[in-house]
Amino acid sequence: MKLATWNVNSLKVRLPQVLDWLSANPVDALCLQELKLAHDKFPIEAFREVGYKACWAGQKTYNGVAVVSRLESSDVQCNIPTFEDAQQRIVGATLPSPIGEVRVISAYCPNGQEVGSEKYAYKLQWFEALRQWLAQEMQRYPRLAILGDYNVAPRDEDVHDPAKWEGSVHVSEPEREAFRALLELGLTDVFRCFPQEEKTFTWWDYRRFAFRRNAGLRIDHVLLSDELKRYCTSCVVDKAPRANEQPSDHAPVVATLDFGQ
Repeated sequence: MKLATWNVNSLKVRLPQVLDWLSANPVDALCLQELKLAHDKFPIEAFREVGYKACWAGQKTYNGVAVVSRLESSDVQCNIPTFEDAQQRIVGATLPSPIGEVRVISAYCPNGQEVGSEKYAYKLQWFEALRQWLAQEMQRYPRLAILGDYNVAPRDEDVHDPAKWEGSVHVSEPEREAFRALLELGLTDVFRCFPQEEKTFTWWDYRRFAFRRNAGLRIDHVLLSDELKRYCTSCVVDKAPRANEQPSDHAPVVATLDFGQ
């Protein structure tokens, strides 16, 4: 089973790239973020034509998340039920697998804008609500995967220039602590379970030739519960789409699970 996440920064703009990527990388589930589409504008027919189903939570102009999957999903949940929020940042769905139901959640965590701002406070509140909800979800679904754009670089090795970013949004200690609190629930950032090339990132600013200079951050993550982590055999960043014409500023992250072992 292959699970992937990709912040596409406008599905309307990037739909052909997403369909091309799925053709070359036929994953079982692709979690998308920043759809930037009204809910009724989601291109479900385009995905059906290439053999995929989807559940999604759309929002005009901003945010929006989806789980695109080969198999029909069930028990769909949009947003954190205990956190009142007009922003569409969570969609979860249950998918069948050879070892039983797998809960797959696509998450678009708040950016935070600037340390000390109202949006930064909202980010930390949102992460705490996410932690509380995930604790309940993992009781119901021991085989759980939450993939997405977390807008947090967990450690200095996930930052191209830690000194330059020190104290900034994405790397501040309260944000990193909020990310660690998710891991303490029994989740693992599986990218770090395998040898990786140094300075592997998932996001590069459009400005100042950041991608060409590899001046990026690793802020897109695949977190797996212990019941799924044991089956994970790899987790990689696919940088190729970032080199496309009119690319998203993020690259896909793909985790492979082998249920035969």
